[in-house]
Amino acid sequence: MPLELITIRCLKDNYAYLLRGEAGTALIDAPEAAPILAELDQRGWGLDRILLTHHHGDHIDGVSEIVKRTGATVIGAEADAHRLPPLDIRVTPGDSPQVLGETVHVIDVSGHTVGHVAFHFPQSSYAFTADSLMAMGCGRLFEGDPAMMWNSLGRLNALPGETLICSGHDYCAANGAFALSVDPGNDALKERLAGVEADRLPCSPATLAEERATNPFLRVKELRKFLNMENASDVEVFARLRSMKDSF
Repeated sequence: MPLELITIRCLKDNYAYLLRGEAGTALIDAPEAAPILAELDQRGWGLDRILLTHHHGDHIDGVSEIVKRTGATVIGAEADAHRLPPLDIRVTPGDSPQVLGETVHVIDVSGHTVGHVAFHFPQSSYAFTADSLMAMGCGRLFEGDPAMMWNSLGRLNALPGETLICSGHDYCAANGAFALSVDPGNDALKERLAGVEADRLPCSPATLAEERATNPFLRVKELRKFLNMENASDVEVFARLRSMKDSF
């Protein structure tokens, strides 16, 4: 049975995620403590593990209070340990730690930050991508460069299509508007946006297959002609799209 997934809205537009199984409960990212602790209290759950994707405050600021209340073990990237809360377990890309009875794959998704990791739970078909691959978008390049992020997206895009992409923010409206501006003939994108606007369908989490069909940063080959970049490399097209999104 897949682990139960609970999405928690935090701060203005952040997501944190709880996973629940027979072996306990895990949290992916901790933007703030109050809504996460409230969810745990409401369900009568403890917390065993906290997995951190990257060092930005809107993903880690709740860790200290949550650990104090729950005693959870904190897992994060070795490369980012100097700017993360104290880690009990340090991991590197390629590692496969056990979390709630599942083998988790640690994936390097540097670009938004250097040292950013994603956590893939293949048995449950979840990937926690935070500010790398996002709903109809990708994270800004604060520390990395376009080639770094493009390679990171490629690693995520290699996962099975049914993988549920659990990103770190609700940027659905802004990402969707940009996607439509560069991919105006995409019927799958129009259908997805209609569901979001009608508040019928959340845009995150979504399957990787849905992202492949609607996310411009995974559709560089399809968008080359629209951008008049038929002879450009994938990285060059991606870089143009990212630059356009930054000023959109």
